[in-house]
Amino acid sequence: MPELVEIREVGTIKDVKRGIARIEGLSSCINSQMVHFASGSKGIIIGFNEQESFALVMGDETSVSSGEEVTSKIEPFRVPVGHGYLGRIVNALSEPIDNKGPIKPDDFYPIFREALGVIDRLPVDTPLETGVKIIDLVIPIGRGQRELIIGDRMTGKTTLVIDAIINQKGKDVLCIYCCIGRSQASLLNAIQTLQKHGAMDYTIICSAAGADSANAQYIAPYTACALGEYLMFQGKNVFVAFDDLTRHGWAYRQISLLLERAPGREAYPGDIFYIHSQMMERAGKLHSDLGGGSMTFLPIIETIQGDFTGYISTNLVSITDGQIYLSTSLFYEGFKPAIDLGLSISRVGSKAQFLAIKEVSKNLRLEYVQYRELLKLTRLRTRYSPEVETRLKRGQILTLLLTQDKNKPLVMEEQTILFYAFKIRILDLMPIEEVSNFKANITGFIKTNYPQIVEKIRETKKLTPEISEALDKALMEFFKRGR
Repeated sequence: MPELVEIREVGTIKDVKRGIARIEGLSSCINSQMVHFASGSKGIIIGFNEQESFALVMGDETSVSSGEEVTSKIEPFRVPVGHGYLGRIVNALSEPIDNKGPIKPDDFYPIFREALGVIDRLPVDTPLETGVKIIDLVIPIGRGQRELIIGDRMTGKTTLVIDAIINQKGKDVLCIYCCIGRSQASLLNAIQTLQKHGAMDYTIICSAAGADSANAQYIAPYTACALGEYLMFQGKNVFVAFDDLTRHGWAYRQISLLLERAPGREAYPGDIFYIHSQMMERAGKLHSDLGGGSMTFLPIIETIQGDFTGYISTNLVSITDGQIYLSTSLFYEGFKPAIDLGLSISRVGSKAQFLAIKEVSKNLRLEYVQYRELLKLTRLRTRYSPEVETRLKRGQILTLLLTQDKNKPLVMEEQTILFYAFKIRILDLMPIEEVSNFKANITGFIKTNYPQIVEKIRETKKLTPEISEALDKALMEFFKRGR
């Protein structure tokens, strides 16, 4: 039997600076190609010209030196993927960093992959229940959608995605939290929160924290995409949070400047739009012939002093299917999550909304926005007409109902019960101070005394006449018992 011959292209490192190796001899290299250094480290081709190639050193830069041999089989840069990664914390190369031992991969996927075409996708028609009332009711997100979260630092952006992950427990959705350039303390806090709520069993943490190299921060979200794509092609529903893509843009800008590429607006390279759009296009819902899986993206962008007209933020707004804007002023007013409904929108999520949620959420956005405008107009006045007083009180009730503590997501049937009461205006008859008591106790009362209502709402996902009648009876009983 003849011996198998393996053909490799061989080159030599000319020099290494800031994690970028200049290589001569790889005349057939292509972008995103994997290379192997003699020291054992891996690299990825990031650019080339007629004389030399440039590779990002993945791992310890000090282990690679000038004169070292570089080999390549002209293969794309791949990372290990599989179900075994659920519940684990991995780095940008999909290598475990949680001291729980090695992970046996099911396959190897390229981190850069062409997104599927329209023919291979289905329209978004199933909601991704985040458990955040204001999102599920007014800015709904569907499985396969890309919804941007944008706002200043310390306004609750990470809290939103962590709550969404916690709420996926028992809902047949696998989650990936990709940390890019965040502090180690922020990452540890997210991990501890997920562990506390039992969410790590169905979650993968892909980390390239602020202490990691710019190379690692650059490829981390693509590694998260590869981990999610494998699960999606296995017929699973996947939810991926990128925290955050502002720092990913910074990392790529640093790499591009080191490569001496021509800087453009805000010193970003000309292809910054392409690298983010290439990533975001990988989300979607697959056709049933391909397994029917889905991958939903929630990228995060950080703004400075509320300015969402920056280069990266405007790029992502144009790429995604909507945005959730968090306002610093609302946050300090105590309205949490501090989502500005005037600037937030979901372009396709309403098509996936449950009918029960759609029924109770009609006109909520309009009522809230009008209340905020009315509040500004009446701020300097002390006496109002009865009509204005009624609208102000209803707006106060709505604000109170939409306010939500962190790490306490509400399931769909609880949201339906709460806002059904608002819809039929029964809360308008109550003093404001009693609405808080109603909000805290009504769902527990109905679960205990009328469990069939909760079961019916979850089963049918509709607000049928029978369910409405039963809810009316349950609400009257709640008020008769003195709340």
